[in-house]
Amino acid sequence: MNEVTGLPTIPQIWEALEGVKDPEIPVVSVVELNVARQVEVEGSHVRVTITPTFAGCPALSAMRDEIRRTLLDLGFETAEVSLKFDPPWTTDDLSQETLARLRQFGLSPPAKHGGNVRLVLEQPAACPYCGSEDTEVKNDFGSTACRSIHFCNNCHQPFEAFKPL
Repeated sequence: MNEVTGLPTIPQIWEALEGVKDPEIPVVSVVELNVARQVEVEGSHVRVTITPTFAGCPALSAMRDEIRRTLLDLGFETAEVSLKFDPPWTTDDLSQETLARLRQFGLSPPAKHGGNVRLVLEQPAACPYCGSEDTEVKNDFGSTACRSIHFCNNCHQPFEAFKPL
């Protein structure tokens, strides 16, 4: 706690944000997904800047509301969640730990692409259940816009893959 204001410090705010999960992928937080980008505190006001996975993300409103609620629960009088689209969010920024959590959740994470998304889209998605790359795309659109539906020819499991962005 900040000894002067009695409010949480910036590291404590980041720690609290670890508890805000992506509504569509509840095994990872907005911090782990690198959606939460910046925390600023001015007196009893706090602002968190986020970069959504894409502009039309259907979970954006829910994430913003949960972040704001978390900040107010920490004792801040006002809390703001602002959007920033530059630099854009990319799957390349996900840590190996986050990629492993996506696999454990049953979602095939994309390979690193360094900006060449087409290269990754042409590669088969690895099955999150058995690791096989003998998979095929069944639908370019999954349960959300950032996922596609695949089938593993090895273990015969359908699965979703996180699209490279």
